[in-house]
Amino acid sequence: MDFATFLIQLLNSAQYGLLLFMLAAGLTLIFGIMGVVNLAHGSFYMLGAYLAYALSGLFGSLTLAILGGVALAIVFGLALEWLLFRHFYQRDHLDQVLLTFGLIYIFEEMRSMLWGDDVHGVKVPELLSASIPLTDNLSYPVYRLFMSGVCIALALGLYLLIAKTRLGMKIRAGAFNRDMAEALGINIKRIHALVFALGVGLAAMAGIIAAPVSSVYPNMGSQVLIMCFVVVVIGGIGSVRGALVAALLVGLVDTFGKVLLPQVAGMLVYMLMAAVLLWRPEGLFKQ
Repeated sequence: MDFATFLIQLLNSAQYGLLLFMLAAGLTLIFGIMGVVNLAHGSFYMLGAYLAYALSGLFGSLTLAILGGVALAIVFGLALEWLLFRHFYQRDHLDQVLLTFGLIYIFEEMRSMLWGDDVHGVKVPELLSASIPLTDNLSYPVYRLFMSGVCIALALGLYLLIAKTRLGMKIRAGAFNRDMAEALGINIKRIHALVFALGVGLAAMAGIIAAPVSSVYPNMGSQVLIMCFVVVVIGGIGSVRGALVAALLVGLVDTFGKVLLPQVAGMLVYMLMAAVLLWRPEGLFKQ
């Protein structure tokens, strides 16, 4: 493998890992803070991708599709939390699993009724359609660098929100001890609603920016859901920092595994997870 090919694969692994982080961050927040096992999280990624397809066709602009799609996803998350999820916080995890598993089928049927079962494409914006030449024969798409930049900006924003703001302090307090936080006057129901909406928004954002690269197709959320759980388990349940480190590790192992060891590439990520759990059963970072 020459240096240019290595650089391309390194950039691909970072872009894939950062995209996984956007998905896993919402999942680990929802589970770590609210205690909800959300199997429908991949459906929010699918929702974002289909919103990118619908809104970019309506407005003729991916930028407007991103802004409108994220806003709609957050409103949808708030409504879903108010209608369903807040009634399951104190229920067993089995009840939560059954609820969210059922939601996967409901969302798939709704997707089929609204957009059909065909594969759709989303056009890359003209401004980002160029490629950066690395050698005479190899180049790297600018849009993939844009995806990585957006993910890095959101990761930094999420860190500042949780670590440096008053809202973040309330979120951390609610995650550490819900009863004590309520006794101190923190509205835990409102915090849960905001956290759930944030998780839905992050997953939808990942789907929107990934749509021009991966296309838009049925059941696309199911394919990323398992990888999201792998990232959450490796990083440590409830840890956003752990989700970032684990997502980048998974991106490296998956990308270079497909290039260097294609025969066993499908196993490598799960072997990484097994090795981490043998070494640190609670994951790389505690909440």
